[in-house]
Amino acid sequence: MHFEDGQVPEEYRRYVGRKTTLIAVSVILLVVALMAAISLGAAGIPIPTVAKSLAGLDVGRRYDAIIWNIRLPQALAAIMAGAGLSVAGAAMQSILRNPLGSPFTLGISHAAAFGAAFSVMILGGGMMASSSADAVNITNPYLTTIMAFVFSLVAAGVIIGVSRLRGATPEVMVLTGVALGALFTAGTMFLQFFADDVQLAAIVFWTFGDTARASWSELGIISLVTVLTSIYFIANSWNYNAIDAGDETARGLGVRVERVRMVGMLLSSMLTAFIIAFLGIIGFVGLVVPHMVRRIIGSDHRYLLPASIFCGGLLLLVSDTVARLVLAPHVLPVSVLTAFMGAPVFIYLIIRGQRR
Repeated sequence: MHFEDGQVPEEYRRYVGRKTTLIAVSVILLVVALMAAISLGAAGIPIPTVAKSLAGLDVGRRYDAIIWNIRLPQALAAIMAGAGLSVAGAAMQSILRNPLGSPFTLGISHAAAFGAAFSVMILGGGMMASSSADAVNITNPYLTTIMAFVFSLVAAGVIIGVSRLRGATPEVMVLTGVALGALFTAGTMFLQFFADDVQLAAIVFWTFGDTARASWSELGIISLVTVLTSIYFIANSWNYNAIDAGDETARGLGVRVERVRMVGMLLSSMLTAFIIAFLGIIGFVGLVVPHMVRRIIGSDHRYLLPASIFCGGLLLLVSDTVARLVLAPHVLPVSVLTAFMGAPVFIYLIIRGQRR
């Protein structure tokens, strides 16, 4: 934005200041939640001990093993998954001009989950077996991720095709996503029908999103994809602001709407596919977080997208920590908690849209 004589109006300065302050607060809360998530558990670890271990100081082999091998990878996986799903949801809502758009509500999550299950059970991309360590052992996560990506692209392609139909409304697009979700869920059930008892138990458990499954190598892949796609989305913040004003307005401002929409959907689908392929289905985060952030910080994507990233990571990290503790010593999959939280919000959005 250009101002004469290089002077920035005080009102605009306060406008930017409020938003940057909110983003800074979310970052601080995220750091606090990370320390608390590592500290809390069956074996409590004092926060000063956690800080020393993260700083590389010697706190004892027992504490180091718990922090670096168990809790830190799980906490970082929750942050990255929450950030990735949230920024993908925020981008989809803008790209499709659909307030109910998210990887979960548009069926992309279910498509990615079907692709992963198809890879494991049909293509031999992994071995479904019970063990003392985990209920599923994926020996070839790359093939699993590729198949999840391919099927998520199929779902995204259908959504884009429907969105380009003349007269297609947001409600039609949401119903298309519901239909896609039902279709790919049926496909997953079809695979389950031919599975033996151990495979059936394992694949059902796999569909529950669980951040504890991510090893350091898988966390590195998820983090890399999340960071790169987030950079792209933030770099296109101005384009998304223009699209929010309408396709014709955006074209008049020089935005290549079709290209921005296509690339954005592809990257959102890819990011969702990577997260789900490694962690399972984690629903409603990509729907709930952008709406919560939008009500606080506004619809300017220059601030909405970064805030969604940090708040998404914060929400899923807190949810994952609560899920670990609420039924201790039993561990509740975080996807169950996010579904309980997200479903009422989803219903509220539908009712509010109907009233409008």
